[in-house]
Amino acid sequence: MALHSGAFCFHGVPTVTHESLRHKQWAVKSSGFSRPRVVSKSQLKVKVKAFSGDGGLVESNDSSLVVCFGEMLIDFVPTISGLSLAEAPAFKKAPGGAPANVAVGIARLGGSSAFIGKVGADEFGYMLADILKENNVCNEGMLFDPGARTALAFVTLRNDGEREFMFYRNPSADMLLQESEINYDLIRKAKIFHYGSISLITEPCKSAHIAAAKAAKDAGAVLSYDPNLRLPLWPSADSAIEGILSIWDIADIIKISEEEINFLTRGEDPFDDAVVRKLFHPNLKLLLVTEGPGGCRYYTKEFSGRVKGLKVDAVDTTGAGDAFVAGILSQLATDLSLLQKEDKLREALLFANACGALTVMERGAIPALPNKDAVLNAIFKTVP
Repeated sequence: MALHSGAFCFHGVPTVTHESLRHKQWAVKSSGFSRPRVVSKSQLKVKVKAFSGDGGLVESNDSSLVVCFGEMLIDFVPTISGLSLAEAPAFKKAPGGAPANVAVGIARLGGSSAFIGKVGADEFGYMLADILKENNVCNEGMLFDPGARTALAFVTLRNDGEREFMFYRNPSADMLLQESEINYDLIRKAKIFHYGSISLITEPCKSAHIAAAKAAKDAGAVLSYDPNLRLPLWPSADSAIEGILSIWDIADIIKISEEEINFLTRGEDPFDDAVVRKLFHPNLKLLLVTEGPGGCRYYTKEFSGRVKGLKVDAVDTTGAGDAFVAGILSQLATDLSLLQKEDKLREALLFANACGALTVMERGAIPALPNKDAVLNAIFKTVP
């Protein structure tokens, strides 16, 4: 479904979660396309004057662009919950990939976003490009590899509501993105550059990721990092810890879950502020710890605290963490001074918590991502 909205600034309104190896999953209906469809300057509802022929932004007065870098893939979800993959009678395909979810989430909230990554030159890859277009995400940085397929993940939803993954990427197109293929013009227009850790697992994508982040940093962008741990994709737990932490110190904003803190600190208590502070590097501006329905904790050099979550009836938790990230980045993209103003930051985090809460009330990560009005209405209902 397409949602078109302009940019907005959320101020003055009292403004979840770890996507671990096992979570709930939504079923999303989508259709394939025979060729890539990219966003034209007339279709993209952001403040962009023109695009170059190779997809780079030539001229832009959009000072709030968030560029998301990484993977976009297809999840195959059983039509019946509580069965193993072998027992499932049928599957529904669902667009996935945390960085892409964040890009769509920001656009849904009225912000300006773009996605950079590689998919296969196949029906699934073209479908994913079209989904970005339909949701007003600039996909000029999306590439199609004729020699590799779009990544697939088969997901089972157990009776206890947790997910288990089986990935098909040996290698998939997203793993083959090369440094020379990156749309650096688009990156240099970013106010915020957001990424995860899955793109660090193998070459050549690892080098491409590092080069893209460096280009964004050199251009003055704020770097946002959500590790989004997917342990089965890493060679070992030790390599996952090493890889995730290898780029830790360059990030300005880090969002992490309780489970990821426990993993990265090798079993230490994620609720102990002293443990969390060990992960706070000298150049970090904001460290966010998501607690699912409990809300989130925030840490800066000057202050820290907790913002409660919204109470909702959860149907499925897939995409809640990405919705939270989209919520906070949409606010920071319009006003980075929130990082120095605790009261305003708390409002923005309440907004982000509401984004995550609304997402778990529906099935499907991208279909469930809320728009600005829905988020504000949910917040107003909770304010006495």
